[in-house]
Amino acid sequence: MAEFFKTSTIWVVDFRYEGKARRWFKAFGPNDDVQAHMSATLHDLYGKRAWLVEVRKATEEEELEYLRGEEPKNVYCPTGR
Repeated sequence: MAEFFKTSTIWVVDFRYEGKARRWFKAFGPNDDVQAHMSATLHDLYGKRAWLVEVRKATEEEELEYLRGEEPKNVYCPTGR
């Protein structure tokens, strides 16, 4: 598992689920087709209720936040969970 993270890149995956914007952070290897993988994953999980908007490499700041477990909290929950 540790070897994977030495060669992986953190990607930001923006998608819409039932019309609402959602964001995931995912690690992928250097030769992965992130767009195709995430399109297939969303389709497998949610069918036509979700669709991919954009995938991009995380900025350095976003990657550090992700690795420290400080990714954005759920803004819809008043407790921040």
